[in-house]
Amino acid sequence: MLLASEKYDSDLHLNIGTGEDLSIKELASKVSKFSGFTGQTKWDSSKPDGTPRKVLDVSRLRALGWMPKVSLDDGIKETIQYFEANYN
Repeated sequence: MLLASEKYDSDLHLNIGTGEDLSIKELASKVSKFSGFTGQTKWDSSKPDGTPRKVLDVSRLRALGWMPKVSLDDGIKETIQYFEANYN
């Protein structure tokens, strides 16, 4: 937010992310793995699959010099650790 407020002067939105695509199934698998969930994930195939690609265009933010400092895997792990420490 600070970088954008100091360096970005446009009405166009800024996406924040890695710029890499990840399916909901892949994300659910990561969360299950890192949380120690050993149950089964059930998928409702009667529902629409949604948008085939959900990757954000982060080129405007990258042009400002911003790069993510935390990987998705590390972010998931840290979030799980936070919730386990604060909400169990």
